[in-house]
Amino acid sequence: MTNITPLVLCGGSGTRLWPLSRKSYPKQFSPLMGQDSLFQQAATRLSGPGFGRPVVVTNAEFRFIVVEQLAAARIDPGAILIEPSGRNTAPAILAATLQLAAQDPQALILVAPSDHVVPQAQAFRDAVMAAVPAAKAGRIVTFGIQPDRPETGYGWLELSAPPRDGQTQPLLRFVEKPDAARAKAMLEAGTFLWNAGIFLFSAQTLLNAFAAHAPDLISPVADAVELAEVDLGFLRLAPEPWAKARDISIDYAVMEQAANLDVLPFSAGWSDLGDWDAVWREADARDGAGNVTHGEAVSIGCADSLLRSENEGQVVVGIGLQDMIAVAMPDAVLIAPRSRAQDVKQAVAVLKDTKARQAEHFPRDHRPWGWFETLALSDRFQVKRIVVKPGAALSLQSHVHRAEHWIVVSGTARVTVGGRVSLVSENQSVFIPLGEKHRLENPGKLPMVLIEVQTGAYLGEDDIVRYEDIYARR
Repeated sequence: MTNITPLVLCGGSGTRLWPLSRKSYPKQFSPLMGQDSLFQQAATRLSGPGFGRPVVVTNAEFRFIVVEQLAAARIDPGAILIEPSGRNTAPAILAATLQLAAQDPQALILVAPSDHVVPQAQAFRDAVMAAVPAAKAGRIVTFGIQPDRPETGYGWLELSAPPRDGQTQPLLRFVEKPDAARAKAMLEAGTFLWNAGIFLFSAQTLLNAFAAHAPDLISPVADAVELAEVDLGFLRLAPEPWAKARDISIDYAVMEQAANLDVLPFSAGWSDLGDWDAVWREADARDGAGNVTHGEAVSIGCADSLLRSENEGQVVVGIGLQDMIAVAMPDAVLIAPRSRAQDVKQAVAVLKDTKARQAEHFPRDHRPWGWFETLALSDRFQVKRIVVKPGAALSLQSHVHRAEHWIVVSGTARVTVGGRVSLVSENQSVFIPLGEKHRLENPGKLPMVLIEVQTGAYLGEDDIVRYEDIYARR
């Protein structure tokens, strides 16, 4: 039986889906469509007969989220490669390919982003299997999506003849994101497909393509893999050689120059969910007026609009809206016409220029031990809600500028303060003096929730001196 190794790319910030998607917690980890996150859906879609354990390329900030979400989806991963810094898709794909080629140069690898939506998973798996003979024959197969509109937000693929679903065909050329007139002409021509950024190839075939078209990437990436360190089951690529690799996409580095590319047309539904208009378009549940609501959202006299509340207890009410987007988070609200969905990234850029925290940071900060969120922040004090997973523990740490007061809301905490260890139950509290070494653990089988009150001259997250950490954070 064919054994294909999925290579799931799990970086990116998804700025056009702000405020739900941000640099600290991007769209692939959110349940935008259904109960599972986009990342979980991608990993599940690329599993089953004919598929091996997925290899994931991500960064250090997301590594524990990746493991947690794969475990929740009951998927056992293969290697999880940690990029020291973002260098775009070409170095990431090359690193994973080198790692897999060391075990089997003829290994078949399927590269797929982690943030796409494919409603018919089995149809996609069938399409992948249909591309296997071409990949085994030394071709690089990309998957082209049958277009249904003159989309300007995607790159396109040109074929020499009308596409035949389920059959590979030679690729003539890649086409950059077009303007509206060019997109309309390509749609009408019938020989163009959308570029999904999904590729199937053998490891040796891709290494040959890098040697021919981007040889300068091989040495630094190979060194980063050779000098990589195993850390808590993750493979940390070496930062010094990695920094010497060009920041370039796989399309620019290799694919647009390679002569051995085929296309497998796919028409069973796909979206990169690149903006809020795509979320509205792909939603299954709409009311009679074409509105899509999520969470505590109410539509009154609206039409063809998207209304989302992402916070329990926060109600979004739309009245008389037409073709609008309204997305409410605890710390930010987006209102825009659906036709301007691509421009949301401009809002992120403006917020970054003003150093607004909302530009990149999620209101809920995820950590390997759980998460926390700020409930109140003012001069010299901050109030947080902290949730610690069963069996998890924060690092043994101290603070230079702040003291802390912990009140357990539910569960039981094992608390270390100085040389004293005690159990703190619901409605009990403990005080952490400034400068004192301390640790918080959850010895129970249910999440433990507490309220933390910080007081001091400086309350930033970088005011942490770590002495021990079971997650080996640096």
